[in-house]
Amino acid sequence: MDTATQDSGMPLTGHLRELRRRLLRCLLAIAVIFLGLFPFAQTLYTQVSEPLRRYLPEGASMIATSVTSPFLAPFKLTLMAALFVAMPVLLHQAWSFIAPAMYRQEKRIALPLLVSSIVLFYSGMAFAFFVVFPMMFGFFASVTPDGVAMMTDIGLYLDFILALFLAFGLAFEIPVATVIIVWAGVTDVATLRKSRPYVIVGCFVVGMLLTPPDVFSQTLLAVPMWILFEVGLVACGFAGVQVRRADLPCDQA
Repeated sequence: MDTATQDSGMPLTGHLRELRRRLLRCLLAIAVIFLGLFPFAQTLYTQVSEPLRRYLPEGASMIATSVTSPFLAPFKLTLMAALFVAMPVLLHQAWSFIAPAMYRQEKRIALPLLVSSIVLFYSGMAFAFFVVFPMMFGFFASVTPDGVAMMTDIGLYLDFILALFLAFGLAFEIPVATVIIVWAGVTDVATLRKSRPYVIVGCFVVGMLLTPPDVFSQTLLAVPMWILFEVGLVACGFAGVQVRRADLPCDQA
């Protein structure tokens, strides 16, 4: 019997109770991580702002233009950090909720994709922090006009980097998305290869929409997106083998 039928008799109220239980666990995980990180909120903000502070002119510093910014900016950063750190727990709870309704063949590819999506999301954030931020802030500092003091508001800086963290984290999910659409039969690898010029243009359009309005950060997002698309095409070769095996009856798989 397929595993997708094992809980088919559960009433709607049972599914709602199960969903509530999973959501409460997600909120609890975020709250626990947040409480553990909050005593280090100021230190955490200092570390996150270091890619910009290293390029500030001598004697310059970041500023707070709002009375509440010195408290709210580290608070917001800690909350978002708790959400990012708890992402494996959140995805695990989502997986635990939908897995009973999936066929065994679907689980064979869904679970590796879930793990890959977590790794790729964190890789995108790491790429943004260790590669993109130093290059971008160094470029901005080098083109600052004479007579202009480069002093950034801590709240605006936080909004800026959080948007980039999210943009690069989502952009690095392209290989997973590529495998999913091929596996689901939406398209095939040959069609995606023929569409490569349109994909490249699309990467720059997405980079324009997801990043601040400057060509530098748009390019730093668009080029990795294109490379990851190519990685996804390569991964589809392996995924195609798995799908063909999954299409066999259970006694032949």
